[in-house]
Amino acid sequence: MRFTTFILKNVFRRPVRSILTGIGVALAVGAVVALLGISSGFKQSFAQLYEGRNVDLLVVRAGVAKWEDSIIDEQIGTRLRKAPWVERVTGGLMETVTFSEEEEVTTIVIVQGWEPDSFMFEDLKFIEGRRFQPGDGRAVILGAILANSIGKKVGDSVEIELEQFTVTGIYESFNVFENGSAVVPLGEIQKLMDLPGKVTGFQVVVENVPAKKEVVEKLREYIENMRDERGRPVRLAAFPTREYVERTLPIRMAHAMAWVTSVIALVIGAVGMLNTMIMSVFERTREIGILRAIGWRKSRIMWMILGESLVLCVFGAVAGTIVAVLLTKWLSSLPAVAGFISGDIHADVIVQGFVIALLVGLIGGLYPAYRGACLSPTEAIRHE
Repeated sequence: MRFTTFILKNVFRRPVRSILTGIGVALAVGAVVALLGISSGFKQSFAQLYEGRNVDLLVVRAGVAKWEDSIIDEQIGTRLRKAPWVERVTGGLMETVTFSEEEEVTTIVIVQGWEPDSFMFEDLKFIEGRRFQPGDGRAVILGAILANSIGKKVGDSVEIELEQFTVTGIYESFNVFENGSAVVPLGEIQKLMDLPGKVTGFQVVVENVPAKKEVVEKLREYIENMRDERGRPVRLAAFPTREYVERTLPIRMAHAMAWVTSVIALVIGAVGMLNTMIMSVFERTREIGILRAIGWRKSRIMWMILGESLVLCVFGAVAGTIVAVLLTKWLSSLPAVAGFISGDIHADVIVQGFVIALLVGLIGGLYPAYRGACLSPTEAIRHE
């Protein structure tokens, strides 16, 4: 009998215990894959929102951690457009609101204020209606996911901050985050938020020039050193897209919470594995003694017990990953989170889940393996 076959037979000698242990590992790995997948997907979607439009720099108020806390004078955009190497600039205002329907379903929505001539419209495909035009007043366009979740179509009214807006169009975007958002004229959201002439920040596209990375860094320094007419610092911060996303407080908090919850689940899984393997060693003391007596080395006994632990963890990792993928896809379809979760889990997150499962197997099986290997053959054979 091969060594690997022997390990598999040992695992399934007590199927109920093995299944329950595998379920514990599956829950731990599933929590890791689902939570990290969701936080990673949110980060990727947020980055794609700008990278998909070739935005090179995001300009916000210096010192703020959340995008909605950044308030900048709209006139700064005029100066940015005149800055060296700048190809295009657009400003916007962002606010988080809730939409409540007659069925008492509350949907959290990101409402963005764009200028009617913003280049952000270029990547939107209108499946119904049109974009708003100058002079439209309280008009709103809805992402396809949002329109579907709240049951709105062109011509309907939507209440935003206790004011009625008319839906002029429904669009599809390349970005799931944007598909779950609403866009209104910049001037209207400025009135709603009582921030006339203010924006959350600016998106800057740099000219396609040689050594663009160095040019972007020079432009960044130029923007951060800008001064007003009195010679005082304007207090702006310019970040490359990926850096801005990684520094954003909600994304950092989501990632940290995912890891904290995952670590708790992993500790529970490791304790369960330790309990199962130590019980297995106690129950098989006589068997281990016989194996030692017929010539099995201590290292071979250790590898046998560790192998059993790792097999259980691999089975648990496969089951947990499948459940996590299905659960994430289901969550992404719920109205309450539609437009925030993409439903896709990247391969690197799945690899992390399997690596962590193997660590659980090693941690849970190491002490039982050591204890089993240290048993004296004569004492173990006499064990009842």
